[in-house]
Amino acid sequence: MIRIVSARPLEGFRLDLAFSDGVRGVVDLSGLAGRGVFAAWNLPGAFERVFVDPVARTVAWPGGIDLDPDVLYEQARGGSLNDLAA
Repeated sequence: MIRIVSARPLEGFRLDLAFSDGVRGVVDLSGLAGRGVFAAWNLPGAFERVFVDPVARTVAWPGGIDLDPDVLYEQARGGSLNDLAA
């Protein structure tokens, strides 16, 4: 199973992600910002509090916000975030 090993926040609600198989990519999450639970990211510094959950090995934020690591992996490889926004 491929896991996220590091996540670094970038400007514009983007994350620089590294995966356990060596894949690295930038994922644009700006389409989620301000929607539903992701409205929390609009608070100053909130998006930058991203961390890799030690159990689920995906990106997460305080307050129980997390994202599907498989979808993030596909986008990091050039896929789409449509499954995240559904």
